[in-house]
Amino acid sequence: MKKIVYISLLLVLSLSCETKKDKKVIIKPADTSKVQTETIEGDFAGGTLLRIDDFPSNYIPPRKVDIWLPGGYSNSKKYAVLYMHDGQMLFDSTITWNKQEWKVDETSSQLMNDSITRDFIVVAPFNINDLRHSEYFPQKPFESLPKSVRDSLFEQAKKDNFKFDNVTSDNYLGFIVNELKPYVDANYSVLTDRDNTFVAGSSMGGLISMYAICEYPEIFGAVACLSTHWPGTNPNDGELLADTFFEYMKANLPSPKNHRFYFDYGTKTLDRFYPKYAERVNTIFKDKGYDQSNFRNLKFEGAEHTEVSWQKRLDIPLTFLLRRTE
Repeated sequence: MKKIVYISLLLVLSLSCETKKDKKVIIKPADTSKVQTETIEGDFAGGTLLRIDDFPSNYIPPRKVDIWLPGGYSNSKKYAVLYMHDGQMLFDSTITWNKQEWKVDETSSQLMNDSITRDFIVVAPFNINDLRHSEYFPQKPFESLPKSVRDSLFEQAKKDNFKFDNVTSDNYLGFIVNELKPYVDANYSVLTDRDNTFVAGSSMGGLISMYAICEYPEIFGAVACLSTHWPGTNPNDGELLADTFFEYMKANLPSPKNHRFYFDYGTKTLDRFYPKYAERVNTIFKDKGYDQSNFRNLKFEGAEHTEVSWQKRLDIPLTFLLRRTE
């Protein structure tokens, strides 16, 4: 009986995901004309790190945004743009909760200096800890769940003293696409087209990155999702949430003709829960026409769910996203 109910629920999820996308809520973008930046001093590997303390938004609460410009940045040339989530974890270990960082400036500088990647800047909105799960949890897959399941997830989070009582990722993406990107496009010497606009993140940041390119395929040309948290919440809670993400992808993956996806996963700590999803992800993309030229799903044996682990392999997704083509 349980098997029949589960199959029926998956059918409901599939039908829900295959329906036409809900029309995005229209929100007037915030005025960013008075945004001010400060240069952050620190042990950075070339380039300049700029910080906006309270980037205004009508979509989400204001937050810090870091913008990293590579060494030799010049208005006489145009740069690609990489949007990365969890901005406070990327450049400076002195401000991170665990004293780890991705070393994005070091890796990016080296790749550009070696002429492996095209020149690019990094735009990195900070997370707000209490809102992170709500803002990074893909909203349409969540809303495809029965209300009873959604309520139970909120209730369990409350019991676990974990802040998760709403899902606002559509607004979070609205902030990036309708407020942050226009500001960057207007104030920095960047290429604004899809083929030069990328998004990346890890864990829940991997989920929201996948969701971003599916919801805005006209904006983002490629995505990197490191240690994607397919379980959605507690990895011991079963497969239902992962199934909703997979059903969503089946219905909403953009064309392989002009989009690229990078996924990876480790095998230790939280990452130990991810290898079992690899073949399902591979099958979904293969069925949609993706191949080695525009899709990767790499396993890193022994890698943990930490910034240090992502730091060690960051050159791989950055090269996949931004490799020089000329």
